[in-house]
Amino acid sequence: MVSETVPTSWLVYCRPGFESDALAELQHHAALQGIACESSHGEGWVSLTRVDGEAVNDLHRQAAFKNLIFARQSLAALPALTLSRDDRLTAILEQVKASRWSFEEIWHETPDTNDGKALAGLIKALTKPLESMLKKRGALRRSAGSRRLHIFWTDGDQVQLAMSFPGNRSDLINGIRRLRFPSRAPSRSTLKLEEAWHEFIPRDEWNVRLAPHMQAADLGAAPGGWTWQLVQRGMYVYAIDNGPMESQLMKTGQIDHLKEDGFTWEPPQRLDWLVCDIVDKPVRVLAMVERWLIRKWCKEAIFNLKLPMKKRWDEVTRCLTALEESLEKAGVHANVSCRHLYHDREEVTVHVRLRD
Repeated sequence: MVSETVPTSWLVYCRPGFESDALAELQHHAALQGIACESSHGEGWVSLTRVDGEAVNDLHRQAAFKNLIFARQSLAALPALTLSRDDRLTAILEQVKASRWSFEEIWHETPDTNDGKALAGLIKALTKPLESMLKKRGALRRSAGSRRLHIFWTDGDQVQLAMSFPGNRSDLINGIRRLRFPSRAPSRSTLKLEEAWHEFIPRDEWNVRLAPHMQAADLGAAPGGWTWQLVQRGMYVYAIDNGPMESQLMKTGQIDHLKEDGFTWEPPQRLDWLVCDIVDKPVRVLAMVERWLIRKWCKEAIFNLKLPMKKRWDEVTRCLTALEESLEKAGVHANVSCRHLYHDREEVTVHVRLRD
């Protein structure tokens, strides 16, 4: 058995209500490595702890954060602490000392719940004193390999210390990308496409891959939330929907609104982008997108898959496996990514980029 000061838990944050899906995903990765684990969870988080008590480092690293679907953050965590309400700092300082960890930043985080948000005042009061003490002890320093200490508060006296590493984590507090709703956009769904671009396309590639004068199709476009994002990037858009588009959006002159069925419409030429937020069974959406990709009607695609209320992890893996097998069979080479984004609800967002 290793010391309890070694990280033995793999801790991830997730959307409240999706704990079973995040846990199923972690257990899948543990099983791939033949590692037996015990699970624990709370609202908005789950963790796996190795049964043999060994360090979780290999498991945490092998399951790269960029490949996880339901996790908002991925951390190597120490055993949870119960703090004295009279002295919350000593136990934290002692565990950091015993771990021999060093780090460049400290992030205080909570579950994405009302109870978690209620801890903001307490955390604010403790932040500066704790930073000062950790600097004096040499744990918080300028050069520490860009490692970050996460202090995850689940209650006023319940906390778990965890470490994140560059290239294998979210660099957003709580793993949440908060975007401001553009007042001129026709619907709040516009934020899903904007977040997807941030998630799947490096910011320094936007001017090339989301360039003005590109052509895109938005299937199931009305009233125009996703079309609005495309127009803002200067693209020309085929908006496919029998429903009405927002009138001000149509005045841009960058949209051809075709009142047709998005499942059967075919583009007049190869486009740069396909986007789709149609509410329908995943199998129907998947079949439609596969047709576009196999026939190479677009270079990149972003689409949502609406999920069932139960066994969402099973449905996602089934859909992604089917998509990848179809593309491979057709000789189409592509990179496929999938995330449960902050602005998603009962769906996941998939990005596909053709490589040829």
